[in-house]
Amino acid sequence: MKLPFKVDLSEKVAVITGAGGVICSEFARALAECGAKVALLDIDAASAKAVADSIGDGAIAIGCDCLNKADIERARDEVHAAFGEVNFLVNGAGGNNPRATTDNEYMTPDLSGVKDFFALEESGIRFVFDLNITSAFLVTQVFAKDMVKTGGGIVNISSMNAFTPLTKIPAYSAAKAGISNFTQWLAVHFAPCGIRCNAIAPGFFVTKQNKGLLFNADGTPTARTGKILAATPMRKFGEIDDLIGCLLWLADDGASGFVTGTVIPVDGGFSAYSGV
Repeated sequence: MKLPFKVDLSEKVAVITGAGGVICSEFARALAECGAKVALLDIDAASAKAVADSIGDGAIAIGCDCLNKADIERARDEVHAAFGEVNFLVNGAGGNNPRATTDNEYMTPDLSGVKDFFALEESGIRFVFDLNITSAFLVTQVFAKDMVKTGGGIVNISSMNAFTPLTKIPAYSAAKAGISNFTQWLAVHFAPCGIRCNAIAPGFFVTKQNKGLLFNADGTPTARTGKILAATPMRKFGEIDDLIGCLLWLADDGASGFVTGTVIPVDGGFSAYSGV
């Protein structure tokens, strides 16, 4: 990773959830390179530890279930013991689930053997909403207490499908729309405390989780990739580095001190394109 620019985050103590993942691990590295102390939280403690070890001094990994408030509070105590109170939070934990995903883009009455809307599992819908929205609520509830008297910053991870829902993933699209709305609510609620809350809405990036959906085993693009790129005016997938500049800008109080309540697309124009 090459930083597009550097800001001075030496006074920041940052917590990143979902920090063992592709995007948030790079977020942790970027914040640390700019001088922040970073705590990497992930339910997969081994993945978080691997990232923290690669960063070195000033980074710790904490296994944490972001749907368990007591576990989040335990993680907060560990962060306090290592670095002190938190003044920057990235709510990166989230994702989709096959139980909440249809096989077909459009409903037709003659489909058989296809997982359509009526075959979606309630448990899957609840899981996706909890993973994205409830986790952000609980983590913010725990860590924002550190910021109420001294100010701070919160960055949530929304998605381009919060603007226009993607086919096949109704729960994930609705959950990310909820994250965008929650971001705005938090921004208003915490404004008197000097806590800024914004969201980054990534477009399509190739990650370990979605590579199989975007490329065939022989490396050729799938039909879904063709549709994605056709709807992305810049005609390419994003690189993780494309997100870093936005994160650092939001993390720097001097650069974005009057910015709160925004949801910033980083999507090559996907959310702006009507298709005609």
